[in-house]
Amino acid sequence: MSELLVVRDLAVSYRTRSGVVPAVRSVGLTVRSGQTVAVVGESGSGKSTTAHAVIGLLPRGGRIESGSITFDGRELTSLPEKAWRSVRGAEIALIPQDPTVSLNPVKRIGEQVGEALVVHGLATRRAAPAQAVELLARAGIDDPALRARQYPHELSGGLRQRALIAAALAGRPRLIIADEPTSALDVTVQRRILDHLAELAAEENLALLLITHDLGVAADRADEIAVMSQGRLVERAPSAELLAAPAQDYTRRLLAAAPSLSTEPLRSRRPAGPALVRVSGLRKDFGATRAVDDVSFEIPRGQTLALVGESGSGKSTTARMVLRLAEPSAGTVSFDGSDVTAVRGAELRRLRRRMQLVYQNPYASLNPKLTVGQIVSEPLRAFRAPGRPEELLDQVALPASMVRRRPAELSGGQRQRVAIARALALRPELVVLDEPVSALDVSVQAQILELLVRLQDELGLTYLFISHDLAVVRQVADHVGVMRAGNLVEHGPADQVLREPRHAYTKELLNAIPGRVSEVA
Repeated sequence: MSELLVVRDLAVSYRTRSGVVPAVRSVGLTVRSGQTVAVVGESGSGKSTTAHAVIGLLPRGGRIESGSITFDGRELTSLPEKAWRSVRGAEIALIPQDPTVSLNPVKRIGEQVGEALVVHGLATRRAAPAQAVELLARAGIDDPALRARQYPHELSGGLRQRALIAAALAGRPRLIIADEPTSALDVTVQRRILDHLAELAAEENLALLLITHDLGVAADRADEIAVMSQGRLVERAPSAELLAAPAQDYTRRLLAAAPSLSTEPLRSRRPAGPALVRVSGLRKDFGATRAVDDVSFEIPRGQTLALVGESGSGKSTTARMVLRLAEPSAGTVSFDGSDVTAVRGAELRRLRRRMQLVYQNPYASLNPKLTVGQIVSEPLRAFRAPGRPEELLDQVALPASMVRRRPAELSGGQRQRVAIARALALRPELVVLDEPVSALDVSVQAQILELLVRLQDELGLTYLFISHDLAVVRQVADHVGVMRAGNLVEHGPADQVLREPRHAYTKELLNAIPGRVSEVA
């Protein structure tokens, strides 16, 4: 295979109000025709900055300080913006991370894909709509003519990501940069998207530069893995070689932090005791759509029940009904012997004090205008309860000095610790954790999971843990319920469900976990 992309001694920095911040330092990598190279690392490691430098799309303030980027022998670092038009999209295409942000919400999907054809002179405005439908079909979208007429909000996350793939294919590129293309997707959808990308790459002899924080994805998909940390390339090797014998401590830590079904649970399984929560025949209808259908389960006091399933399976709607944040259409929820579905007014307010929620996205769940101290104290003020924010932060292993900071000054892991501290302020008995680690890097994810287990043991907490990731669930859950299309299709002790699944859908979820290929090998 010939060398298509060659990066040598690349250094990139950002100009900020506080000065120049180095983001990438002396990075070098090579991608050959038909090859998939994965660049892995935590947030802030410089992997996305490297990718954006390759395609000439550094954000404002970003600048290449030194080094060389050549594509098919052509130097890219000195290209003027006008010359980039013949490269960007036509020779090198980008599939961005978040399709919700990357697609124009007021333009139809077909129009956005067709626009790429017109820009690169590959179709007239009259011919572009029909060719856009063909590209959507190539990207694996069912009924592409219908999807072309729809707007982004009418598509699922997986379909929106396929639309971005179609737009990337429009210019017939030889290299596709996929920047965290599936990080926001469920594991089964993720697998289908990555399978399709691999098939397209093989058919067209495309090179893929895959940017990811997920070593499982890299292990399954890449011929070669490059590991970045703090702006530097710390290790690069063929995938099998790197996974079998990583040379650097940082790589070993990443591998150790990555959840898998072979990972031992963070706490020993305990026999079921008296139930704190009982759910019976729960149903929720939204108009003619039944989101949850006849769901029943129990959560023993001091233990964790994980509800798993794809987006739209009904797991989050079920959790909201347990908390009485949504009214059930039928069925009952009992909390410590009280029927949650029947209480009202002051009694409901007292009950809610004993149940708290930690949201999925730590970047969206904290008020950016408030300080950390104000955020964690908010429940105390609302219920006129005693407590100090410094004590709550200490509980989640954050320094007291953080009370004066705002969310924008914190990392994702620190923000999620603040969210957990806020949830614990009123000393609840039940905490609902709605995808609490899915937005975090694997090493930070591991720290948050360890924190949750420690707090459960110390405070006697009961958890309802919502997740689509069975490898994460394996580490924390005593019991697992699998939901699909509003139904609880399988339910039982965690080891039984994860090791000897009975339902075909549970088996599909297990087989879709990234890294399974390398585990089997």
